[in-house]
Amino acid sequence: MTSTTIPVEPFDFVIFGGTGDLAERKLLPALYQRQKAGQFSEPTRIFGASRSELSDDAFREFARKAIAEHVPAADIEDGQVERFLKRVVYVQVDARSGEGFSQLKDAIGDTDRIRAFYLAVAPSLFGDIASNLEKARLVTPASRIIVEKPIGRDLASARELNDAIGRVFDEQQIFRIDHYLGKETVQNLMVLRFANALYEPLWNSAHIDHVQITVAESVGLEGRVSYYDKAGALRDMVQNHMLQLLCLVAMEAPAALDADAVRDEKLKVLRALKRVNGSDSSKLTVRGQYKAGASAGGAVKSYADELGQESGTETFVAIKAEIENWRWAGVPFYLRTGKRLAERVSEIVIEFKPIPHSIFEESAGNIVANQLVIRLQPDEGVKQFIMIKDPGPGGMRLRNVALDMSFAQAFDVRNPDAYERLIMDVVRGNQTLFMRRDEVEAAWRWIDPILEAWDENQQGVQGYTSGTWGPSGSIALIERDGRTWHESI
Repeated sequence: MTSTTIPVEPFDFVIFGGTGDLAERKLLPALYQRQKAGQFSEPTRIFGASRSELSDDAFREFARKAIAEHVPAADIEDGQVERFLKRVVYVQVDARSGEGFSQLKDAIGDTDRIRAFYLAVAPSLFGDIASNLEKARLVTPASRIIVEKPIGRDLASARELNDAIGRVFDEQQIFRIDHYLGKETVQNLMVLRFANALYEPLWNSAHIDHVQITVAESVGLEGRVSYYDKAGALRDMVQNHMLQLLCLVAMEAPAALDADAVRDEKLKVLRALKRVNGSDSSKLTVRGQYKAGASAGGAVKSYADELGQESGTETFVAIKAEIENWRWAGVPFYLRTGKRLAERVSEIVIEFKPIPHSIFEESAGNIVANQLVIRLQPDEGVKQFIMIKDPGPGGMRLRNVALDMSFAQAFDVRNPDAYERLIMDVVRGNQTLFMRRDEVEAAWRWIDPILEAWDENQQGVQGYTSGTWGPSGSIALIERDGRTWHESI
């Protein structure tokens, strides 16, 4: 199968933090790929904006290098690269003082084109940039602003950030990006549930035993030392990525596939999450921190050694969550995420309840509960595990096998990076895959009591060896309920 690319309207895309890591690794390569795919209409322009003193030519060389290093060689075409670089412009700005914003205004001009302002900068600069955009009269009805996580460190700071941006931009113009929601398999989760008669009748506590959501990374800090030690795994991954995945699994069918209808249903899930209070935190949550060990690349340091000092910040967290509504009452959702784990994998496992009675003799083998495994990365796809008879004579032998649908094998099409899809959704004005203010704040209302409980109970981090699946406490968390973490097959 192949896909169809639909061009978007001409737009101006401004990257604040244009010489930073995110621009280099993700944004510029994503924009190049969308041009190459034929999705740009003319005249589309790309502006880099930062404090660095650079000429247009110097920034174009930065963009050329970003494409060369972060776009697969098979996708690099000299003609497309040169065409892309011609649309690239650089403006020196200072987000705090406002210097350079008038030059940015002159460079953009008085067009009525779509303007997308991407804030690839520290959250402390969000309010300053929004204010300076307003002062320079760069905000039009066709403007959008894109902000990266973290949206605050807690509910109070999230509200402050949202207020600062909201004083300048309407909610319909604000795009809070979570790149996990741009992954093909995440979007297919809604199709799997709501476009097939097979699953939705079974998608409830009568048929599902439990749900597991794992987001595992094999890498360590990777240059994010100053940010990560202040955040930790709960703020960095659970508050946004993992709760968004949980919402898509658990939400009711929206009335229509429009932004507010989808986000209304996600909000209901967040509000129905059972609070983890102080007395329960040690039973329902596990904090971990990686120690020295080994990975595919060889020996690795501990978190403290990478950081250069001892720290109580968690690099791993596991949580048993519950949703207090009719559909999910009694169904635990086990969440785990961490760094320096055994492999890089993100997946959602739906484990159905076992059959009520087996008609087969013990010699046929164990009957394993059916599982639906939705793999987000790597090798995006869906597996449905079912029981079958092992082929051949010699009696009845049961076997658990997977009906495997790999996107790479099923579709003769390049799988776009999540940022490519989300950037184009910004240009279209489609907010379905972006977080609304009340979603962000509802997520913090659930996270804040966990953070408070950890402080009150002095719940420290459990060490785990790099290259394993985390601390022993995370195994105990799920095995206390007679269940086990899914192992990738």
